[in-house]
Amino acid sequence: MHYDFVDLKVFLAVADAGNLSRGARRVHLAPSSVSLRIKRLEEAMGARLLVRGARGVSLTPAGRVMADHARRCVALLEQMRSDMQPFSQRITRRITFFANNNAISSYLPDDLARFFARFPDVRIILEEHPSHEIVDAVAAARADIGVVALDQTHPDLEFLPYRQDQLVMLMPKSSGLAATADIHFADCMGEPFISLQQGTALHTFLVGHAAALGGRLDVRVQVSGYRAIARLVASGAGIGVVPRSALEPADQQYLAVVGLKEAWSRRDLRICIRRERRHAQDFLADLVDNLCAAAGLQTSTEA
Repeated sequence: MHYDFVDLKVFLAVADAGNLSRGARRVHLAPSSVSLRIKRLEEAMGARLLVRGARGVSLTPAGRVMADHARRCVALLEQMRSDMQPFSQRITRRITFFANNNAISSYLPDDLARFFARFPDVRIILEEHPSHEIVDAVAAARADIGVVALDQTHPDLEFLPYRQDQLVMLMPKSSGLAATADIHFADCMGEPFISLQQGTALHTFLVGHAAALGGRLDVRVQVSGYRAIARLVASGAGIGVVPRSALEPADQQYLAVVGLKEAWSRRDLRICIRRERRHAQDFLADLVDNLCAAAGLQTSTEA
């Protein structure tokens, strides 16, 4: 198929503008050149992509499919250019960092901000993953460092304490369960839950514990973050489980925060790193030292 990146950008510009001349202005080309490129693109695809009318152009069914794929292709190529830019600027210090949702939503933003203040030329790819996937990724060198909430060991990894947290139950203040200081998870099973989206680590974790108790969660609403859970619980839509670190000072004016009696509600966040990288004198070791210092800990190299 004889088309290129410019052809895709031209096609999208015209599709978004709904007009060939306006699309041509967006990509700084003459309308005749744009028309020729789209004609060749249609020939390469073997299908009409645009319908030309008195008021402009519109996408055909084939054009809508093409536009969807073209947007993804353009976005990936733009991301590639963005990812390569630090290397063109001779910034080659790059870290792939996997962490669970708890750490990303609470402690890491401030801790990484302090790290960047000291090391502004480092670039970090931060991705959210479940803890067991993070351990596997760091061990396999798909990630340089991770933060997990698992009490386990791995022969190739070193684990360092990072932060302590706790899962708590959020309830509307009007709930009959809100007056207790702490509660068993099983006692909440009859209530509608506000949960993170399916596939997130916490959602999977809670669904698994409900199944182990012989029941299931009645998930009324699924949302993308802890703040949305807090707002919906405050509105009376249901109850929810969040890390205590995700709460804001004003939350307790509108919510009842009830502890969970289960041992699994305690969340010991730990840094994991490959043993051979732990004591390297490089920016990754600097990151580990900064994370431990932010948590009020001393690393083994500093002891």
